[in-house]
Amino acid sequence: MQAKQLEEAGCDIIRLAIPDEQAISLIPAIKKEVSVPLVADIHFDYRLALRAVEAGIDKIRINPGNIGDDSKVKAVADACREHHVPIRIGVNSGSLEKHILAQYGHPTPQALCDSALYHASLLEKFDFTDIVLSMKSSHVDFMAEAYQLAAEQCRYPLHLGVTEAGTERMGVIKSAIGIGSLLLQGIGDTIRVSLTDDPVKEVYAAQDILKALGLYHKGVQFISCPTCGRTRIDLIALAHQAEEMLKNCRKDITVAIMGCVVNGPGEAKEADIGIAGGEGCGLIFKKGEIIKKVPEEQLLTELMLEIERM
Repeated sequence: MQAKQLEEAGCDIIRLAIPDEQAISLIPAIKKEVSVPLVADIHFDYRLALRAVEAGIDKIRINPGNIGDDSKVKAVADACREHHVPIRIGVNSGSLEKHILAQYGHPTPQALCDSALYHASLLEKFDFTDIVLSMKSSHVDFMAEAYQLAAEQCRYPLHLGVTEAGTERMGVIKSAIGIGSLLLQGIGDTIRVSLTDDPVKEVYAAQDILKALGLYHKGVQFISCPTCGRTRIDLIALAHQAEEMLKNCRKDITVAIMGCVVNGPGEAKEADIGIAGGEGCGLIFKKGEIIKKVPEEQLLTELMLEIERM
């Protein structure tokens, strides 16, 4: 089950597409299998939102302006309030309302922000304010400015993401720049990395972004050098193998994979543990202190044994 795989990868919130009544029946079944909160992604049928709340969903993703008249919006707001279910409003530059496009002439960051606040106002009308906003765009600078404007203009939590970011290579880069730059400004409460790929890779990428910013402390933080003329071991292969072997390790440690004994223990002395290559052999060190010398073919084995003991 994909939801289980996502939870095992470290996903904190899982969004489910709820396109029809049949999908509602999956909510209780999935909740039995995973312990993380579930979000129901609803588009135009407010009745599906009501049924999802009845089925025990933890959060609704819906745009109030897309579901009909005030009576339908009120029904959703009342149901969510009664069951303490928050609502996430998600807008993007390709789905702006006609009256907002008429005001600005074309999609702009302020138009995106206005659209999100417009949808929020439809819920506020019925005294519902347990709201999260997202204003995604496939353009990094556009998306970042929209969130900056929202942070200035409202107090709602913000869900960050670069939508339609692409396949893994460019998608991770765009997401790291867009999400990371906002988090450095103190903007953002939850994040989603969007990739045209296995969603488990989205979870790993999101964790890596947070690790790089010092905001995520579950799992290994890697340090490795780019190789140079002093490198005498197959450092690139070792680094990839170590990363793969430790991808599911939840210990909050920094592991260094360094190419030479000259810079290894010194440059990576802040690492909890690491290896530094030599001529057919290598050193294992902790906090810059060498603890043993081992043949190259045993470096990873010995490294894993030391990490198990930590």
